[in-house]
Amino acid sequence: MQKHLTAIIEREGEGYVSLCPELDIASQGDTIEEARSNLREALELFFETAAPQEIKTRLHDELYVTSVEVAVG
Repeated sequence: MQKHLTAIIEREGEGYVSLCPELDIASQGDTIEEARSNLREALELFFETAAPQEIKTRLHDELYVTSVEVAVG
């Protein structure tokens, strides 16, 4: 079974940090693709080892990614 999840990747110093907000699982890598691949691996390990109740508790089914405009200064 395949599940589509969100991956947010941002530059941090010399590398990249990746986050799956649906499960609050993060990883990192030297490149965007490495950070994405490492996040995929972390998510697969989570689904392989977590108890069904933990998955149910942590998984957020509704997630909205948007932007917000704010006044600065």
